[in-house]
Amino acid sequence: MITAMNKEIIPDNWYNVVPDLPEPLAPPRDSKSDISSINLLNKILPKEVLKQEFTFKRYEKIPDEVMEAYEQIGRPTPLIRAKNLEKKLGYSGKIYYKYEGATATGSHKINTAIPQAYYAMKEGVKGVTTETGAGQWGSATALAASLYGLPSQIFMVKISFEQKPLRKTVMNLYNGNVVASPSTLTAYGRKILKEHPDTPGTLGIGISEAVEYALDNDYRYMVASVMNVSLTHQSVIGQETKKQLELIGEHADVLIGCVGGGSNFGGFTFPFIPDGDDTEIIATTANEVPKFSKGDYKYDLMDSAGILPQVRMYSLGADFVPPTIYAGGLRYHGASPSLSLLINKGRIKSDEVTEEEVKEALRTFANTQGIIAAPESGHAIASAIKYVKAHINEKKTIVVNVSGHGYLDLSIFGEKK
Repeated sequence: MITAMNKEIIPDNWYNVVPDLPEPLAPPRDSKSDISSINLLNKILPKEVLKQEFTFKRYEKIPDEVMEAYEQIGRPTPLIRAKNLEKKLGYSGKIYYKYEGATATGSHKINTAIPQAYYAMKEGVKGVTTETGAGQWGSATALAASLYGLPSQIFMVKISFEQKPLRKTVMNLYNGNVVASPSTLTAYGRKILKEHPDTPGTLGIGISEAVEYALDNDYRYMVASVMNVSLTHQSVIGQETKKQLELIGEHADVLIGCVGGGSNFGGFTFPFIPDGDDTEIIATTANEVPKFSKGDYKYDLMDSAGILPQVRMYSLGADFVPPTIYAGGLRYHGASPSLSLLINKGRIKSDEVTEEEVKEALRTFANTQGIIAAPESGHAIASAIKYVKAHINEKKTIVVNVSGHGYLDLSIFGEKK
């Protein structure tokens, strides 16, 4: 484990990749002709969050209050060499993993929930609201809101709400109010329930409900992923990783992370983009949600109702309803515009793994490193194992982002045979 004084590792600034992209990022555009969804952002996002979403500044100072909160929730997270996994695979290179499961809420999501709730509190709003898939983002939102004395309303994708009741308990403990989405709390939720009473729900539907709730109740909407500001806040992951590697004299040859909307992946890998092309970067998705191999690179809706602006990204379509897979955090139909651009330009490669590959990777990781990783993170581990097997005689240094723990997701393994 790479350890040092916290203040030596946690960066003073967030890193924004936009100035270092190979071409200007395509601007968002309105989804409807009768109302500006871009102007809508002024009503639902804290002003500082909105400013950071559209900034071209490479660095943004982390407020002292947010820095203190980062230390309180467990930053910096450890960078650990997976020696037992190396031995298991017979690999002559090195494998490291950055473990975001060590944070208070057990995933990377708290890294952006804290500053967003902080900025909302500074504006004196009534509360915050958001959607959540597997529950990590909802847990992070509920805790961050509680830290700053704000109520939180969370719309949890219905299938995850039913499969992961303990996540609901965690959010409730953090004073969050949680409902299954689609819900009867919003007009859009009631419409979906009337048309599709048996729907498992999607993140797109959850986003639509949260945005509508924010508008109707003078709350602020918390951005989980996709939008650039969340990736910027998550850059603490990659900047810490660079510093930790520097302290032990290592250079990352390969970076691997999983992709739902792109926040943990972008936060982990983007700080390495300005260093050149000698680090191979791989984005892993679920085989059931093949956004990079079968999605189109186009303008598309971020949410199902079309309330939010359209952005240019890889997308399977805003009406895409994925299978009820084990990794709820990877069911989103698209990916962040900045990540999509870097995929399109070939700077970042993509990979897909199957459910069986993920479960086997999670078992292998648990039995070698003792960490039960989140199903989402299992995709990155599975890709890393595939990479090692394909490059078994190369002495590369591979770094994997384990974005969260899976202690509340054990049901995916079922009964032992």
